[in-house]
Amino acid sequence: MAIAEVSVVPLGTKNPSVSQYVAWAVRVLEREKDIKYETTAMGTIIEGDLDRILAVVKKMHEGTFGEGVARVLTTVKIDDRRDKAQSMKAKLDSLKKKL
Repeated sequence: MAIAEVSVVPLGTKNPSVSQYVAWAVRVLEREKDIKYETTAMGTIIEGDLDRILAVVKKMHEGTFGEGVARVLTTVKIDDRRDKAQSMKAKLDSLKKKL
């Protein structure tokens, strides 16, 4: 299972606020099955099968164009550990134990 951090940013909007576009991208995630996610102030963390994550990121990216913008910048950071199972919760639990 992989964990990815995704940020979808529309460029050239009429208004400096982009929350309406972020909401659209999060709605894409809400419709997906077998994907866990957590929205943060700076991006969205997604947990699941890597192929599914990449497909969902593409939907989030492409869908933003459908909202009337001509340019979209999407950043993806992937943590794909194969020596043992990982999850968002397990990573946070590990950190908390060390704090």
